[in-house]
Amino acid sequence: MNYVPSEFESGRTPVNRLQAVAVAPRVLSELGEVKVIGEDRCLLIIDGRTLERECLATTLTQNGLGMKACAVGSVAEWRRKKDATQRVKAVLLNIAGRASSDGALYEEIASIATELAPAPVVILADGDDLNQTLRAIEHGARGFIPTSVGIEVCVEAIGLAVAGGTFIVAGKAFTSSAPVDNAPRQKELSRMFTLRQAEVVQALRKGKANKIIAYELNLRESTVKVHIRNIMKKLKATNRTEVAYKLNDLFQSDSRWSASAD
Repeated sequence: MNYVPSEFESGRTPVNRLQAVAVAPRVLSELGEVKVIGEDRCLLIIDGRTLERECLATTLTQNGLGMKACAVGSVAEWRRKKDATQRVKAVLLNIAGRASSDGALYEEIASIATELAPAPVVILADGDDLNQTLRAIEHGARGFIPTSVGIEVCVEAIGLAVAGGTFIVAGKAFTSSAPVDNAPRQKELSRMFTLRQAEVVQALRKGKANKIIAYELNLRESTVKVHIRNIMKKLKATNRTEVAYKLNDLFQSDSRWSASAD
């Protein structure tokens, strides 16, 4: 069964109103592929490096993209080359190698999102810096994919954006890799959340979708949504992206909790 995201806002949306979902690569596979078929539709790949963009275009189309891929070095090049018979269905902007502090980068994202609307802009980037992710989405991006994921995940993620979702493919920013004592973490969670909310928190940090959380915790999806709303209130967060950010910040403090417990 194909997964069709719902209850998402489209277009350029301020972060404080964004309904975003962090999607783990494994969950994308569980939910199934979303494919867009149509010869008159294309994925516009924007990447200043010729070899990289041409290889990416070929690989995506050979792995189930479901539409043509047009690879260009810039929006200006696309304007010169564009075919009036083809409609841009989505944009994949590769910002790999560019600094997250580059203000011009976010202005470029905003400009592309505005010019090519309603086609969603999906960002492909090295690493999974959550601050960079939030800024990209704030400036109009509808998805964020780290280059650490496989090509199949990339294809499915583009399909989700075309289907209307706003998402982040979860990476290391959503998990804690440091070997720490779990006791301080559990103590802190028990103070902030009920037992069931703490279970939902752990699932959210892994980027799991509501349907997956409901299945794994044997809950109704509507109940999961209620728990998420209560978690948002306790964290003073306004959307799931901010929840993920604050939870990541919270769990990064494990070592401080351990130190204070000694």
